[in-house]
Amino acid sequence: MMPLAQIQAIPQGADYIRILPELILSIFGIVIMVLDPLVDEEKSQKTLGLIGFIGTLAGLASTWYMAEFPGLAFSNTIRVDGFSVFFNFLVIAIAAVVILSSFEYLAVQRIRAGEYYALILFSVVGMSVMSSAVELVLIFIGLEISSISTYILAGFRRNEASSAESSLKYFLLGSFATAFFLYGVALMFGATGSTNIDIISQRLLASRPEMLVYTSMALMFVGLGFKVAAAPFHVWTPDVYEGAPAPVVGFMSTAPKAAAFAVLLRVVFSINVPGRFWFLWVAAALSMTLGNIGALVQNNVKRLLAYSSIAHAGYLLVAFAMTTPDTSLNGISAAMFYTAAYAAMNVGAFAVVSHLANAGERYVNLEDYEGLGRTSPLLAATLTVFLLSLIGIPMTGGFFAKFYVFSAALRANLIWLTIIGVLNSAIGAYYYLRIIVAMYMRESRKEVPVGPISLGLGLALAISFVATLYLGILPNRVLQISQHSAHELVQAAPGAAGVAQNPRPIGSTN
Repeated sequence: MMPLAQIQAIPQGADYIRILPELILSIFGIVIMVLDPLVDEEKSQKTLGLIGFIGTLAGLASTWYMAEFPGLAFSNTIRVDGFSVFFNFLVIAIAAVVILSSFEYLAVQRIRAGEYYALILFSVVGMSVMSSAVELVLIFIGLEISSISTYILAGFRRNEASSAESSLKYFLLGSFATAFFLYGVALMFGATGSTNIDIISQRLLASRPEMLVYTSMALMFVGLGFKVAAAPFHVWTPDVYEGAPAPVVGFMSTAPKAAAFAVLLRVVFSINVPGRFWFLWVAAALSMTLGNIGALVQNNVKRLLAYSSIAHAGYLLVAFAMTTPDTSLNGISAAMFYTAAYAAMNVGAFAVVSHLANAGERYVNLEDYEGLGRTSPLLAATLTVFLLSLIGIPMTGGFFAKFYVFSAALRANLIWLTIIGVLNSAIGAYYYLRIIVAMYMRESRKEVPVGPISLGLGLALAISFVATLYLGILPNRVLQISQHSAHELVQAAPGAAGVAQNPRPIGSTN
């Protein structure tokens, strides 16, 4: 029960404060759309991009302010807690970095910028709704808002047939996936009489779940598994990533994944469905294995990173296999930390790819990176750090991300899944090192123009670089936040009394 003094301190408009980031991002998106026809095309990239970037900064500030007013809003459909604030902050920060890296890209590709920046903001609105919603129908609405925006962004290189194919394939397969999710929601309503996660959890505690509930969970996982590019729902990923604009791929591979994982964490760990879900174990093992094997034979760097994205979805899904009360907190916090670390290194890697691609994205093959260590030492060194983090080398965020996930899996007695994960990490090192070898140990066989790094791109790379090293050198603060947020998520669920109040932290030796 909330103390009376705290209730009195909450303003009357608390419902709107608890969706303040979504309101601010929507307003900035609308402003960009209104100004787009009024701004000269040559100036639109920087002018409207700057407005979009300011919008993300305002969104981050409003998220910080929103965190001071935790609780439910709009008839118990939105919950503001440490968990939702963490993912809100993460997806908005990703959007800010992507916008910075897009200034130069849009100018080089000669793409009109207005709707591009507006769509990124509107997409983040949907992801923020997904992170905060505790109502399955509202989660579906947020998923659709996010998806429609990214369908359009994937085809933004309008003069390229591969980009149109990318958008159409993403739209068709994505529509099927969201239909599965909606069908799962309908079955859950049929089984429990509600689509509110808290009420569903209470009713499942009161009686033994029917087979319909397990079917519903499986169908919802199909929809969310598509969004996170988990096997066997990953087939769209390489083609879509290859055809979409490089900064958009950096956005698609991180922000929608973070939001989808936030929903999956709420569904798996807040709805009291007893037993472990074997399909999460299978999806994790398949994603790691198929992703890494597929990446081994790729020469196109965007396709290589697409398969890498599938593999990392598998590493993350290892945390979801820990569904028992005594292991769930470590699983949730490990997944949250991994999501943040992966976002930092992958957005940075695609920012480098977008700069090197040049007009028409002509230079995205492995041979185009040969000799980059001599022609552009700073860019090569930055990309090397991101690749080493993706491998999981110490002193980078990727190392601790994998360490926490595998440590938590061992504590949950997921021995075979941990072995599969470690073996796949070793396999994955090969294709990341191929890029590093090409940059430093091979002579360039053709001339690839590498222009100067613009201010926006430099700032984007600096943010990603610092975040990657910070999470690898000083991970404790973010890990503490993720553990506290995980505790809030689990404790908010009905029947959480059985969860250990002070679980042994992941990575501890005592």
